[in-house]
Amino acid sequence: MRIDKFLKNSRLIKRRTIAKEACDQERITINGKVAKPGTEVNVGDVINIKFGTGEITARVLKLIESTKKEDAPLMYEIIEN
Repeated sequence: MRIDKFLKNSRLIKRRTIAKEACDQERITINGKVAKPGTEVNVGDVINIKFGTGEITARVLKLIESTKKEDAPLMYEIIEN
């Protein structure tokens, strides 16, 4: 699954366009490498997201193509906040 789609489906980022912009601005890394919007995500990958003043590190637990709001937290676990 593409990183921009994963971020939207997991609701770590609310919209796919915002996830794409974050990737374009090099604020998203996967396993320590800067991610482009089309970079593939796999179970076990560690994603780091840099926001304005903070950042979140999460591990991918599941890849779900179409999620309901209540299923989104099952897709990842927060490692650092």
